[in-house]
Amino acid sequence: MDLDLSSDSADLTASLVDVESVSGGEAGLAAAIERALSDLPHLSVHRDGNAIVARTTLGRPQRVILAGHIDTVPVAGNLPSRRENGLLYGCGSCDMKSGVAVALRLAARLTAPRPDVTYVFYDCEEVEAERNGLLRLSRNSPGLLNGDLAVLMEPTGAVIEGGCQGALRAEVTTRGKRAHSARSWMGLNAIHVAGGILDVLRSYQPRQPEVDGLTYHEGLNAVGISGGVADNVIPDECVVTVNYRFAPDRSEEEAAAHMREAVRLRPDYAQAHFMLGTALKQQGDLDGAIVALKEAARLNPNDPGPFNTLGQALRQAGDLTGSQAAFAEGARVKARKEAEQAETLRGKK
Repeated sequence: MDLDLSSDSADLTASLVDVESVSGGEAGLAAAIERALSDLPHLSVHRDGNAIVARTTLGRPQRVILAGHIDTVPVAGNLPSRRENGLLYGCGSCDMKSGVAVALRLAARLTAPRPDVTYVFYDCEEVEAERNGLLRLSRNSPGLLNGDLAVLMEPTGAVIEGGCQGALRAEVTTRGKRAHSARSWMGLNAIHVAGGILDVLRSYQPRQPEVDGLTYHEGLNAVGISGGVADNVIPDECVVTVNYRFAPDRSEEEAAAHMREAVRLRPDYAQAHFMLGTALKQQGDLDGAIVALKEAARLNPNDPGPFNTLGQALRQAGDLTGSQAAFAEGARVKARKEAEQAETLRGKK
């Protein structure tokens, strides 16, 4: 496919969108961009993998870099492009083939710009950093990226956004105990346990630090979840993929430490230990059950359930003194909760 750089921005954007270029599959689009730019006599063109760099060499005292990635996230039934009520839809139309279209039109039209200009169109932005085409260029041909000002043509509503956030991705794994779904009480559902992770992320309050006069909006979000063995099996593992965007006042090490702390299960997820203890008790593993139930009671001392089940396990194990103490504590917790509920009801009358 050949690109017509003389077409208007909307038509050129549509042409770019219609060339599928999911991360790692940008070769076709990179070739089309290379051909279009190589026809322009005022530009020198360099290709590194699926990254294209085009430069004016007018000897100006300053150089501006305009850059944008040509890859997209996976297609989701949104190709080819379509127009509706004056808007263009399609995979990558906003992020960021519209910005690429603007840069390509500038590359074709600005034959004698006031500063020299470098146009960079690179691959693999939407995946892990080590595959990033801009990173590869910085290693292989750092001189091509020299400049006094660089602008990434990401979608910002034509507003300049200063600064850049770091990104970390992590997989948080929850463990359970596999069992047949017909006897689900004998297992511990790892996907259910992962609900605790999701609740932590849902309630997370991101920072908005100010760095060098710029306000950054951090974010900690689940971006994927996987688990399950078969339709009739209680899963023993679930993996939640978490993305953390952090401001430049944190190092990678500090960001990683914060991320680990933030996604750690909180005390109100003692339910996972309670479920495990109950399952182990039913299977006859009294030692394991007692350990899990004691942890559940420690983490959430306001729930009588773990105390009562712990009392049963201790009694079965022959620890009558411990059993009586656990039952007594469970009774105290239950009585206290019932008194609090009664007081609440009286207050509503």
